[in-house]
Amino acid sequence: MLRPSRVVFMGTPEFAVPCVEALAAHPSCTLVAVVCQPDKPAGRSREPVPPPTKLAAQRLGVPVLQPLKLRSGDFPDALAALRPDLIVVTAYGRILPTSVLTLPRLGCVNLHASLLPRWRGAAPIQWAVRSGDRETGACLMQMDAGLDTGPVLARTILPIGPLETAADLHDRLSLASAALLSEQLDAVIAGALAPVPQPESGVTLARILTREDGRVDFTAAAESVVNHIRGFHPWPGASTQLSGLQLKLFPPAVRVSEPVSGALGATPGTILAAEAQGLVIACGDGAVRVTELQLEGRRRMPIADLLRGFSLPVGARLGA
Repeated sequence: MLRPSRVVFMGTPEFAVPCVEALAAHPSCTLVAVVCQPDKPAGRSREPVPPPTKLAAQRLGVPVLQPLKLRSGDFPDALAALRPDLIVVTAYGRILPTSVLTLPRLGCVNLHASLLPRWRGAAPIQWAVRSGDRETGACLMQMDAGLDTGPVLARTILPIGPLETAADLHDRLSLASAALLSEQLDAVIAGALAPVPQPESGVTLARILTREDGRVDFTAAAESVVNHIRGFHPWPGASTQLSGLQLKLFPPAVRVSEPVSGALGATPGTILAAEAQGLVIACGDGAVRVTELQLEGRRRMPIADLLRGFSLPVGARLGA
């Protein structure tokens, strides 16, 4: 009987936890270590908070490495001492140097949350929803020195619901990635998967998000505004301004299909209706209805509750 392959996992956020659990439970491998980013200060206390994958590894009794640098310090020797046959990567957060990519005899494979070559990069889930994509998925790819440019070994496809948020899709893709890894790990170890080079056409970059990306452009079509609100939930969130005050807009947001009084020719961002059913806002093409807002300095609340203590006058313009 062949010995289980020695596997090192590299990943940091909550998205990667199901992959840690899948490797720990897989009979064909021994998970010898989890490598993740260092603990980061959080909250008002600024106390260091461990990454989700570190907590998962500790729960499973798996050693954890948290290097500040991958090319220097103690990490290169510590990784080599683990004698990994395979390194599996999911949302680690750094580009791996050649010294890591070439260390295991089976190389390094990555679980990426898109249908490559579409949405290479840091935020594929958010940009897929923001762009109105109808489907996405997860790719198991052989890693090379580029940014998500390696050949694809296997993939799974998921539809994106019309009202699904990035948060919803994140959770589904996290589980789908772990399932794909579990299903294909034996084939990866056996070298039975044929690497398929990514086509040169259809490449898009899912760049890292900033707070400024959250600002809503109401001159866009209503469908685009809806996608913005659901695609950037929960971070950076959809935001605008009213009379100098910051407003955050939350899903569900929907395109208004019925005629709205004053909508024809209204300046984008104009409040067309403010009632218990929601806030109707003019867009460059059509209008959207938002049912939950958060006013600067207050908690998130339904429009009906917000209207009891705050005026959202019809005709006022958001984002001006």
